[in-house]
Amino acid sequence: MTSIVKTTIIDKGWHPLAAGNPPDWASEWGQDRHGVFVAFTVADVTQRLRWIPPGRFMMGSPDDEPGRFDDEGPQHAVTISRGYWLFDTPCTQALWQAVMSDNPSHFQSPDRPIEMVSWNDVQGFLTRINGLVPGLDLVLPTEAQWEHACRAGIGTALYSGGITILGERNAPALDPIAWYGGNSGVGFDLENGEDSMGWKEKQHPHEKAGTHPVGRKRPNPWGLHDTLGNVWEWCADGQRTYTAQPETDPRGLESAGAERVLRGGSWSASARLTRAAYRNRSRPGDRYYVIGFRCARVQA
Repeated sequence: MTSIVKTTIIDKGWHPLAAGNPPDWASEWGQDRHGVFVAFTVADVTQRLRWIPPGRFMMGSPDDEPGRFDDEGPQHAVTISRGYWLFDTPCTQALWQAVMSDNPSHFQSPDRPIEMVSWNDVQGFLTRINGLVPGLDLVLPTEAQWEHACRAGIGTALYSGGITILGERNAPALDPIAWYGGNSGVGFDLENGEDSMGWKEKQHPHEKAGTHPVGRKRPNPWGLHDTLGNVWEWCADGQRTYTAQPETDPRGLESAGAERVLRGGSWSASARLTRAAYRNRSRPGDRYYVIGFRCARVQA
């Protein structure tokens, strides 16, 4: 039976559901302290999306940010002209299984992120889920949309504040918000964990590590979980070269076969890779057990 959660206040000047009605595909909708949400259901799996408002943010990192890499600069103003919905967690194995009827993940459990999926594989998932749920129209976020959402209006290295890096896998500020190489073995409960005994300078001692169920760490101010840590997340576009010039809705290279951006760090990543500004990339056919994704829906 469908559960509808009604909003309490609708400000028609900005609200994405200003008409007072959810989209036809929504199985629930509402508003809480993090903002507006909607959800859809495939089979018996429900996925929530959070509203990401349009706005302007500083993309990249300042010269003095701990752990910074050169390709994170120059820091520059980016305007996101349209709001969009974004999965509040990485895509789970349960949702992938409901849509694709398989589960290629290395660390298998329904509430963990799907991994071992290439960018090309994700395109197949998007085609199939959009066919199953008319009007859903999911895509991958661009790199700029991803960083805007991760930061949630916060200009520091993490959406929770700054970062102090005490060792390769030791940044205490990450502990409450992210599964990374310093803590991903804590409470890890699968038999096939990665041997982490030799990992250097871990925040917490552990002997085997891997992904964790989504949504267990503190979300950002817009209600998004695991944007940092757990699994790297595919973006729609490839890396562009930053300049100091302001940009509006920038997109990187999108030609066939071009490398695509990965963002957010993962369960095995070092502290310096688990920051909002860090940029990674991989070939669209690559599959690794550190890579997953989350989907977006741009508001018409």
